[in-house]
Amino acid sequence: MKLRLEDNTLRLRLSSEEVEAFQQEGRLETVVPLGPSVSDRLVYALQRDETATDSALGISYTAGRVVVRLPPSVADTWTSSEEVSLRGTVAVADNQVVHILVEKDLGCKH
Repeated sequence: MKLRLEDNTLRLRLSSEEVEAFQQEGRLETVVPLGPSVSDRLVYALQRDETATDSALGISYTAGRVVVRLPPSVADTWTSSEEVSLRGTVAVADNQVVHILVEKDLGCKH
């Protein structure tokens, strides 16, 4: 799974194998070591959010961990269809927004 951050946009791109794994497991996670300590790392994840009450994509952040959350109905439809992209916008602190894009990276083999 690839992560791209640009300004106030967060984009995740999943290979076809990763889409299949997410469909089966409901979660994908990548850990990027960034220093000599075990705690010096960035973790980013895509997670099926069983507690979601609407169809909006969500995001959460704790120290070193970013999680993009998909409601079950959105996750099921996306993983089992030809639909390539999911988009959402989340309001965050200071009247800002984060744009979320989750994509199937089906043509990429690296």
